Amino acid sequence: MSDTTIGNIIGSVEELEAIYGSPGEPSLVKETPFITEQYRAYVEAAPFLTLATVGPEGLDCSPRGDIPGFVRVADERTLMMPDRLGNNRCDSLRNIIRDPRVALCFLIPGSTNALRVNGTAQLSIDPELLESFAVNGKPPRSVAVIHTEAVYFQCGRAIVRSKLWESEARIDPASLPTPGEILASMSKNRVGGSEYDAKWKGRSEKTLW
Repeated sequence: MSDTTIGNIIGSVEELEAIYGSPGEPSLVKETPFITEQYRAYVEAAPFLTLATVGPEGLDCSPRGDIPGFVRVADERTLMMPDRLGNNRCDSLRNIIRDPRVALCFLIPGSTNALRVNGTAQLSIDPELLESFAVNGKPPRSVAVIHTEAVYFQCGRAIVRSKLWESEARIDPASLPTPGEILASMSKNRVGGSEYDAKWKGRSEKTLW
């Protein structure tokens, strides 16, 4: 637990609403349970999203990325997302099996708008479905079938403030600790280190799908 003590904590929804007021009509009318043709355009253009899930151990929010359109619009209430190779922690997948609630936030490089989707998910290992998502002859091990309950765009303020897509906001990756350095520190040098970093690019290129 943190030792930091913060005062004046908002303790109720009523207090919150007194500070922030009510949302305007544009904030409400944009939400629909359906994937409209306009929202479909966002899904099909997005190469990246974050997936939020919840389970007995707590919350998880993980990145998902692939070629644009990797999330398939099956119908106006159904999205399908392949699970590509990763670290096999399966945090999101474990959560979905035990609590189907999910939230997705799609990001499109260059766009100041994001697309948010809330709903429920199931994991399918249907052979034909898996094969339909194959890349370079490699199908995913499962596909998340997502039933949409709320779909809406997120206005661009956060992306504009962060200058997310602007070159001036980019940092030199060398200014950050590398994965190998982090692993070596956390494991007392049992794993990680410079050798891990040196091999990662070649290893990742062979295991993207």
